[in-house]
Parts: sequence; structure tokens; C-alpha cells
Amino acid sequence: MEFGELYEDNRLNWNDRAKVHVSSSMYRLDEYVNDPELISRTITYDRNFMGPVEGLSVAHLQCHVGTDTISLDRLGASSVVGLDFSDEAIVAAGRFAAAAGSSARFVEASVYDAPEAIGEKVDFVYTSIGAINWLHDIDAWGRAVAGLLEPGGRFYIRDTHPFAWIFEEIDGAIVPHFDYFNSGGALSWDEAETYSDNPDEIEITNTRHHEWNHSLPAVVNALVAAGLRIDRMDEHQGAPWELLPSAVKEGDLWYFPEPLRSQVPVLFSLNATKV
Repeated sequence: MEFGELYEDNRLNWNDRAKVHVSSSMYRLDEYVNDPELISRTITYDRNFMGPVEGLSVAHLQCHVGTDTISLDRLGASSVVGLDFSDEAIVAAGRFAAAAGSSARFVEASVYDAPEAIGEKVDFVYTSIGAINWLHDIDAWGRAVAGLLEPGGRFYIRDTHPFAWIFEEIDGAIVPHFDYFNSGGALSWDEAETYSDNPDEIEITNTRHHEWNHSLPAVVNALVAAGLRIDRMDEHQGAPWELLPSAVKEGDLWYFPEPLRSQVPVLFSLNATKV
């Protein structure tokens, strides 16, 4: 299957997901509208690692329906633009931002086309969780990040750790099952579901979607090759979604059961600067 077909499968699948997510309790859009100081749980966590954004121009790649985007705006960024390939998500994000009193703007485009689509360079590029597994070309992604940044501009990402990606729970046992090195190409799924609740019972009709696991060196090398300097990396034990059926929830995060919790990082974060 050509990549264009895979891309379109994913775009249509995320259009359906966006329709579900805007009315879900997980995304709680009405709370942001009613509370002008509310910051998303994702940004609240990332603030401890990504550094300040006050006074900076910010681009949020793969922004979905905009909860993290307007949270960046609420942290005092001078301007914020969110970009996503789903037209349903971008329309929803624009409506949501207007209702929430945010000046964030939104652009519909492939992440690979971000520099041209956004049309200006920024001080800070942000990407967070469940993002780069939807991209087939990690090197093109690295070039897009670099192409958005001013010299000296910063980049931050927190996403699924590729080592955690390899595990699956089969007959009650958590075992290595998937390919770490992405040598087999896309993993394809056909599922009429998403990760949030669905209070309106909106049907996901575009069920086919595809993901790619990118090794940690592949991610780092893509950014370095594009002209970024890696300043810091961290690994994290908890994720904001149910990792596997036997995952353990503590607070807002889910963890592998022991002993895997002490053995396997489930997320990584990375700070870089354009040199």
C-alpha cells in the first residue's frame, strides 16, 4: 500500500476520533470554557521538563482538538499556532479556542509541511504524547521541526518510549511482541474504537489506521541531522492512558505492574535547541 493511502486512512480515522473526543469527559472542553485558568494535565506535567514559554512564539505540532494548544497560550506565550492533519480536529479546535477566549490559531496540514503551512518561524515547537507513532518518515519530521524554529529556538517532545511499544499482554502475560526497529514497516489496525469515552455513541466508521515505531536513536538522529542540539532527555514510568489491561493507575497516570514498572520506561521526553 502506498503511503498516501496510509495517510488518508489515518486522517479519516482521526476525523472520526475528533468527533468523539470533543464531547468526551476525557477532553472536558466545557471546563476550559468555564475556567479561563485551566491548564491541561499534559501541559501541567510537561511544564516541569520543557522550560518556560512566557513571551515566546509557539507552534504545537499534531495539536488535535487544541486543549494543550490553548494551555500553552494560557502560560503566557506571545502567540500560539496549532497544526494537525485532521480537518475535523482543526475546525473543532478553532471553535473551542474562540469559546475559551484563546487567541491561538489553527492550521490544517501534514506535519511534514508545517514550515510552509504555518508560514513563519517560532521560538518554541511543542509535541506531546501519542504523536510521532502516526508518522512514517521520522527524518522528514525532524526537518519540519528545524524548519519552524528560529536559530536558538527550542523544541520539546514527550511521547511513547519505543521500548515500551514492543510489549503486548497475551493471555494475562506481558511479553515482547512488536518490532522495536520498525524493520517491518507500518503496523495496521482495523478497530471501531478510540481511547476516550464516547457519551454520544458517535460511530467510528473509518476504522483502518496505521502506526510506526521509531527507535530512540532514530528520533535523536533525525533531530541532530536537521541541525538541532540535544540538551536533555528523560524517561518516565507513567503514561496518561491505560497501557495494557493489567496496568495500574495512580493519580492521573497508568503504570506497568511490577517488576516491569521498575524495568521499562513507558515515555521519553527530549529538549533540543536549533543551532
